[in-house]
Amino acid sequence: MKRRIGVLALQGAFREHRIALESLGAEVVEVRKSSELDQIDGLIIPGGESTTMGKLMQVDGLGDKIKDLAGKDLPIFGTCAGMIMMSKKISNSQQYSLELMDVTAERNAFGRQIASFETDLNVPALGSEPVRAVFIRAPYIKDIAPNVGILAEYEGKVVFARQGNMIASAFHPELTPDRRVHQYFLDIVEEYAGK
Repeated sequence: MKRRIGVLALQGAFREHRIALESLGAEVVEVRKSSELDQIDGLIIPGGESTTMGKLMQVDGLGDKIKDLAGKDLPIFGTCAGMIMMSKKISNSQQYSLELMDVTAERNAFGRQIASFETDLNVPALGSEPVRAVFIRAPYIKDIAPNVGILAEYEGKVVFARQGNMIASAFHPELTPDRRVHQYFLDIVEEYAGK
């Protein structure tokens, strides 16, 4: 069955996520208003600028509705700024977040835009072949609760994690041709669609 995946389209790299999902056979809905969350089977919160994203999420009750749906087991995947938005806490910041995952995010943890980089990550959940990961002003998970699973680390820092129906990555899987991270999310969508 074709699943409908919402991609939050307030700002940031939402088009690239759309392309990745459609290449895997998903139907994609660009979400800009809370009403557009109604008929989706999963949601991706893309990279972008987390402070701006947080402000835009407070308009139209969008953030509150995402929180409500996450509590009802809607699968959610946050990348880069999306990871920050999903974190319970953001280190040294009072900015708005959805407070969904039991983690603390460290913003711009690997340096500014000029310090962006690519590397190969070992992600056992996706098989033995490494995942090419693009980090752009990336965060990482500074503190992580025992109920959150670590999917990948880079230099001892958690950069990919799962908590039940939610996953978050510090890197941008939509910027490489490797679709395994998006497929992993779609598999979670299937898992929760049957519940």
